[in-house]
Amino acid sequence: MYFRKLGLAATAAVVGLSTLFVGPATMTEAATPPAAFTGKAAPGAVASNTKTLVLYDNTGAYSWLGEDYAIATGNLVSHFGAWSAHPVDTYVTGELNGYNAVVYVGSTYDEPVPTAFLDDVLSTNTPVMWMYDNIWQLTARSADFTGKYGFTWKGFDFSASTTVTYKGVALDRDAAAAPSGLMDYVITDPTKVTTIATATRPDGTAMPWALRSGNLTYIGEIPFSYVGSNDRYLAFSDMLFDLLAPATASRHRAAVRIEDVGPDADPGELRAVADYLSSKNIPFTVGVYSRYRDPLGVNNNGKAQDYTLRSKPQVVSALKYMQTKGGTLLMHGYTHQLDALKNPYDGVSGNDFEFYLAHVDTNNNVIYDGPVKNDSSMFATTRVLAADNDWLLAGLKVPTVFEPPHYAASATDYKVFNSMFGTRYDRGLYFPGLLSNTTPDSTKMMGQFFPYSVRDVYGSAVIPENIGNIEPEAFNNHPARFPADLVATAKANLVVRDGTASFFYHPYLGTGYLKQTVEGIQGAGYTFVAGSALLN
Repeated sequence: MYFRKLGLAATAAVVGLSTLFVGPATMTEAATPPAAFTGKAAPGAVASNTKTLVLYDNTGAYSWLGEDYAIATGNLVSHFGAWSAHPVDTYVTGELNGYNAVVYVGSTYDEPVPTAFLDDVLSTNTPVMWMYDNIWQLTARSADFTGKYGFTWKGFDFSASTTVTYKGVALDRDAAAAPSGLMDYVITDPTKVTTIATATRPDGTAMPWALRSGNLTYIGEIPFSYVGSNDRYLAFSDMLFDLLAPATASRHRAAVRIEDVGPDADPGELRAVADYLSSKNIPFTVGVYSRYRDPLGVNNNGKAQDYTLRSKPQVVSALKYMQTKGGTLLMHGYTHQLDALKNPYDGVSGNDFEFYLAHVDTNNNVIYDGPVKNDSSMFATTRVLAADNDWLLAGLKVPTVFEPPHYAASATDYKVFNSMFGTRYDRGLYFPGLLSNTTPDSTKMMGQFFPYSVRDVYGSAVIPENIGNIEPEAFNNHPARFPADLVATAKANLVVRDGTASFFYHPYLGTGYLKQTVEGIQGAGYTFVAGSALLN
């Protein structure tokens, strides 16, 4: 049994933000800014001197969505440089002059947007990206918005538009996002307007999904709502290059991580995977948990089992063999399960969550319940230190990269992982409260995958995993996924000009699926590199 590492969580449907570009802005003296969250640039940032301002809505019943979406935006723009974020209602006149670009996340209908911001947007040469709501406040503030920009908003289109075409590639838009609507437009001067991407209605007609005019880019929804593997989120991720690093050359790199390897692993399977990847000169990463537990005896005829890597010298030998073949080991938790809990399946290592609570509902969906009982920095630190000890006793060097089991942990745990490792290889969970410096709300979390490296809101450099894994059998209401599906996702990611196709693979599947996936991704135009190389 194994569990899909989830991507962006399907929270309530909302809006989308786009990018804009008119070339790097010349920064002038900024007004005194309000208190804001400051995020650092990712390692090897594309434009390391770039600074981006992210503004978000924070009123109304769904104010938390504004912060969630601002976190997602900030995570992505870290790929290009440093960033700051705060609510739009605290914006002060001239503030944007201290930044190379501004992104406004319009997630609340009729949020009171300060006239200081509206006036600055209308008068600045700084690239501004505006997502979804409240564009009508901007047009109303202008003496002649249509004359200057060559377009204006028309109204929300609630057609079930499930395709967004960008760079000639049809990307998915989940039907669940349709009820929130897409902004439709009237283009009055096509010479002033560039249609960046289009959405296709059920009747086959098209409408602009994102527009650019001068230094203003507008996206008619929020592309963080209901995101899948081949999603229009990829278009947004690429549009950030136009906003922040337009001269970036095209480059497509791939990475593979061998997953859920513990003391119970089959040494022969590990060696076979290493031999195949080495024969193709492909470096790889191996996610290892150091202690196997089956406290309920599920896999052992009712007898509890508990042992570490040290007691399995053949597994340790196979791990060392993998290192000689181009493998890098990372720490994939301690036990990859929690105590004697069914969390959510059976308490067996490799199957269950370790740093987060979950259960399976009557529809066989995995439901995230929240932080573990007595969650604390001490809890997370103790488990990491126990794993450190296991690695050393087994004669292995303690890894420098961490991957939370099933990509799930609390905000407290993520901060511990950052302090102890500084680098993760995963998809993260993010919570409102992280930007506003309030208690993170675990009931309103959002998941996010990345098509390139970032330094996220926790401060960690994140090696991306963005195209998933092979799942020969459907489970938990998710369809099966085969090599062709991963290759299709990799091809969709080609719209990101300097993006990745990074997947993970379970060694018990043998090498057949691995060969098909690797060679399919290579055939799509990707070059495999070590996971750590994606940070450059």
